[in-house]
Amino acid sequence: MDIAEVAKSSGVPASTLRFYEEKGLIRSVGRQGLRRVFGPDVIERLALIALGRSAGFSLDEIAGMYAPNGRPRIDRKRLASKAEELDDLIGRFTAMRDGLRHAAVCPAKSHMECPSFRRLLRVASTGLFEPKAPIVTPLRKKTATRKTRAATS
Repeated sequence: MDIAEVAKSSGVPASTLRFYEEKGLIRSVGRQGLRRVFGPDVIERLALIALGRSAGFSLDEIAGMYAPNGRPRIDRKRLASKAEELDDLIGRFTAMRDGLRHAAVCPAKSHMECPSFRRLLRVASTGLFEPKAPIVTPLRKKTATRKTRAATS
């Protein structure tokens, strides 16, 4: 499949495919004129990359999940550790959500008079709601060009 077909099939822009290739996450198997050509396994590999990014893994961490022969080599301990991080994040977001819902319907004249809201403020001041690791968001459909990335790096 050429790069345009991969982009269309996967929903991943060609610029991102080229970036992933530069990072060693995917490999082209050749060229058809000026276009890169990829093997049929690239779609599954892109799905694994998308899953990893959705779970909060960095591209470098995802790259480390492949053996030199290109086969997935996923460390189960890393998966368990990431699941623990997500549990922690879910717990913090759940507490924040519950506090905000209460504040939205609290009968107190001022939020500052509400014991629940003040408790939420105290917890927030401790940094509990701050993520311990950066939250990774999925790549947007359109990414910066190489020139833009180079200029901002």
